[in-house]
Amino acid sequence: MNTARLEAFTDGVVAIIITIMVLELHVPHGTTLAALQADVPVLLAYVLSYVNVGIFWNNHHHMLHATERVDGRVLWANLVLLFWLSLVPFVIRWIDDSGFAPLPTAAYGVVLLCAALCYTLLQWQIIRLNGRESLLAVAVGQDLKGKLSVLLYLLGIVLAFVRPWIAIALYVLVAAIWLVPDRRIESRARA
Repeated sequence: MNTARLEAFTDGVVAIIITIMVLELHVPHGTTLAALQADVPVLLAYVLSYVNVGIFWNNHHHMLHATERVDGRVLWANLVLLFWLSLVPFVIRWIDDSGFAPLPTAAYGVVLLCAALCYTLLQWQIIRLNGRESLLAVAVGQDLKGKLSVLLYLLGIVLAFVRPWIAIALYVLVAAIWLVPDRRIESRARA
């Protein structure tokens, strides 16, 4: 199978996830800056989540452009990735409703960690099918950014029970690391 249908399906699911996230935002109760100030934490959580979902979508797009074909294993790995991304709106709401309590903040990290692991699983399945000499396999190499991200998510999950704001800072750091699209794939595709 080629990648067009998989990419179109993923684009649709990501669009729905983002739509659900924005629908979870509530209008402030009042017309003053003070009324808006009460919603700043959830707005920032929304921005972080939007950026994270966007990062996964952007890198997924690059990965599929470095992929010649997919099979059933790739399709299932993609579905599992989308499952974890679909939980992002739920954990944002939980964080907001709890006032950034430790367990919901840790749960946010678990969702991002599982999405990252599933992205890696998807990558492995694509490489398994397309070969170790494929464009994607060569571009990914040792995937130090991916490994660092997993480590930072794990650290954030643990630290959420000590100081939730430290966990959020680590989640922001991971997003900052990935904010620029994966140039490893782009540079190989141009060569």
